[in-house]
Amino acid sequence: MEKIKQKVQELLENSKNLQEVLDIKTKYLGKKGIINDFNNKLRGLEGAEKKEFGMKLNELKKGIIKILEDKIKFYEEKELNDKLTKESIDITLPATKITNGSANILEKLVEEVEEVCMSLGFDVVDGPEVEEDHYNFELLNIPKDHPARDAQDTFYIKDNEILLRSQTSPVQVRTMIKAGGNSPVRIICPGKTYRRDEDDATHSHQFMQIEGLLVDKNVSLSDLKGTIDIIFKHLFGETCETRFRPSYYQFTEPSVEVDITCFNCKGKGCNICKNTGFITVAGAGIVHPNVLSNCGYDPSIWTGFAFGFGAERLAMLKYNINDIRTFYQTDLRETNIFDRREKN
Repeated sequence: MEKIKQKVQELLENSKNLQEVLDIKTKYLGKKGIINDFNNKLRGLEGAEKKEFGMKLNELKKGIIKILEDKIKFYEEKELNDKLTKESIDITLPATKITNGSANILEKLVEEVEEVCMSLGFDVVDGPEVEEDHYNFELLNIPKDHPARDAQDTFYIKDNEILLRSQTSPVQVRTMIKAGGNSPVRIICPGKTYRRDEDDATHSHQFMQIEGLLVDKNVSLSDLKGTIDIIFKHLFGETCETRFRPSYYQFTEPSVEVDITCFNCKGKGCNICKNTGFITVAGAGIVHPNVLSNCGYDPSIWTGFAFGFGAERLAMLKYNINDIRTFYQTDLRETNIFDRREKN
């Protein structure tokens, strides 16, 4: 055994490269190596003789492994140093230009709305995109014969009972039911919605909707107006003015259309706002008593307001985008345009 160890040391001292060291390792420690032959001899021994032989064999293996590992490390470091010495990088050469993308402008707008609403105490809540008719229509006071429930407008999946949600209002319903009708609710629920629209410059079968809901005691239309005013001033600047016009929705009473001053003419009147000085951006109103009752709230005690708008429409107005399909393209030239507009 001692002669074998000395022989390995001698071979390693005379080795010239890493490959020779690996060959020595295979010759002595491999499955068919010289050391393995001793294992066969060990099987034929018994008692104290076997124990003593096994200890010496184990010391031999450890000793050879140690000197082999040291030599392997030596050659690996030598190869690395030689490579670093021979190779060099000319940092004066022109680099390959890599085009970077940017965050989708639609996501940026949603985050802006979330931030301002959270600063007002709202929670951001999500819900299922595959929804039940019960939550999407029934509890929202939308009658069975309403056009919105027709298969020409809604993506039904099964028996007119399971569908792709046409609005994020079901999230509001689920949240109120979960609250049990005895605690305030203050949420916004941004998310994807689906309707049977032909895709063109201003319509999409899939779009992002942002809805808000506040349920508490003694909530009035002026609370809604103040909240809406803060949101749109944050998005379009402090000079942005909001106004309400009477409207009708099944789930709010009274209902209003929300207008803001035209971003182009600043309220003076132009072809974009049809010379009115205002552009309609959202629908809102006081939560209908039937909706409160359906969700477990006593309308004689609790009141609330709700609002909703399309994120795409707001982004198109804010960044002067004239085609809704732009938001869903992966063309880096488009995202670069978004970057420039954002900086401006």
